[in-house]
Amino acid sequence: MENIYRTHYCGNLTAAEIGKKVRVAGWINSIRNLGSLVFVTLRDETGLIQVISEDTVLFQNVTRESTATITGTVRKRSDVNPNMKTGEIEIVLEKMEILGKCQNTLPFEVNRSKEASEETRLKYRYLDLRNPLVHEKIVFRVQVIDFIRETMKKLGFTEITTPIITASSPEGARDFVIPSRNYKGKFYALPQAPQIYKQLLMVSGFNRYFQIAPCFRDEDCRADRTLEFYQLDLEMSFATEEDVYEVGEQVFFNTFSHFSDKKVSPRPFKRIPYREAMEKYGTDKPDLRNPLLITDITDIFANTDFNGFKEKKVKAIKVNICDKPNSWYKKLEDFVKSKGAAGLAYLKQEDGEIKGSIAKFLKDEEISSLKEKLALEEKNVVFLIADAKNAPKYAGILRTKLGEDLELIDHNRFEFCIINDFPMYEYNEEDEKWDFGHNPFSMPKGGLDALNSDNIEDIVAYQYDFVCNGNEMASGAVRNHDIEIMKKAFAIAGYDEEVIKNKFRSLYTAFQFGAPPHAGMAPGIDRIVMLLTDEENLREVQVFPPNVSGMDLLMGSPNTLDEKQLKELGIKIDTK
Repeated sequence: MENIYRTHYCGNLTAAEIGKKVRVAGWINSIRNLGSLVFVTLRDETGLIQVISEDTVLFQNVTRESTATITGTVRKRSDVNPNMKTGEIEIVLEKMEILGKCQNTLPFEVNRSKEASEETRLKYRYLDLRNPLVHEKIVFRVQVIDFIRETMKKLGFTEITTPIITASSPEGARDFVIPSRNYKGKFYALPQAPQIYKQLLMVSGFNRYFQIAPCFRDEDCRADRTLEFYQLDLEMSFATEEDVYEVGEQVFFNTFSHFSDKKVSPRPFKRIPYREAMEKYGTDKPDLRNPLLITDITDIFANTDFNGFKEKKVKAIKVNICDKPNSWYKKLEDFVKSKGAAGLAYLKQEDGEIKGSIAKFLKDEEISSLKEKLALEEKNVVFLIADAKNAPKYAGILRTKLGEDLELIDHNRFEFCIINDFPMYEYNEEDEKWDFGHNPFSMPKGGLDALNSDNIEDIVAYQYDFVCNGNEMASGAVRNHDIEIMKKAFAIAGYDEEVIKNKFRSLYTAFQFGAPPHAGMAPGIDRIVMLLTDEENLREVQVFPPNVSGMDLLMGSPNTLDEKQLKELGIKIDTK
């Protein structure tokens, strides 16, 4: 059947069509009326084509961003435009039909929509997405997902979709809950991740599962986190963490190598235990492009007289600079103070001597030990941060800042690593109890013997993160498939067996019918696309995202329900 709107796409026309009559459809991108001639560009998803007409009256009431069908003959342009894919041809207009008139003043210029505020862009997202720069990122996202999906199938994984409406469970983040109409006072929940379902699939006898899964978490939004996101969810039965590492390395290496010209770190990716990462980089998601390392020098100042270091952990970062003005050091100190640190000290080695604002407060043996431990050389500067609890965190923030300010980071690399051996628990001082440090379904290294130890802080889990350029790209674990180990693990976190039965009924029951050892992970699709497109905000690579406050300005959500709806759900609104 003939397409009544077009015979060709705008950007697909070539010199081969010169002399032929064609019909194209799209949006009026620009109108330039010279009095005797009108030059128009028509735009669709494939690109632009120039249209020329002598009928100036025809275009008097035509508005940009209206949709139109244009029929005419293709000819060679006298002035070739090298910036257009169709720059060597144009269409001589014979007939035009306006299909949908743009009746309102545009809130922003479509081709410059990224100059508008994010609030305006998201409110009129359908206009923002017409901007080729924005539009192409969504198309690129689809291409990345297609590539990943094909990769997973080649690796022998079976794609299975899991339910969106599920039960609320304490998995670490806040659930989005759905009130039940038929069971008043009870609630469904949107899945934070398909965690329980994918483990049940392993118990069901599936060998390798995956899906591109939507996840929902009622958490505060930020640049790299939104209320709804997608992940490559995967799980493997009878698998170890090394089996998962191998799959993750293939997915990340192949995807990043295929879609980027930047250098990707070779496989196998560097493995770094959590505690080592915190010591060397001050974070569990280190940017390995940054060559700076953190050194613990607390032992040097164990008996110091300097009050700034007394009874505190002291961290040092050595850099090869000595030519910065005092104002630069002051800005750096103000920066770390803004992050919560008490202050920042620094020492320079010049003319064979250690100089700096705190040098006079240090003992000779402390300076000597410092020089030896850090292998200080002429023109080196040492930055020192001291804090009773958060010295690693502040040193990590400082390391990142120094790497950026001193331009030490190679932006033409994707540097991956795997952070593993996470602590199973972390102490919650506010509630005075132990909480799960990561995923509650992880297997502790050492099993029951480890859980029966008195040193809870030393219990390590089979948990791991894939990290790239300072971004957490995936999180995973070897799962706890043993019901006795699970009961003990949850008991330490304050959950008795009845809680497991009620909150994780399916797993609790299923694991009593012969569960296989299993492991998996979940790379973040949005973050993969964000890094590949050099964006710093997840919302730039999501098609209809909420704003940073969690509001969907396009659809007007969250919104209110009328009294009839509330009554059906058995809900009363407390406005106090």
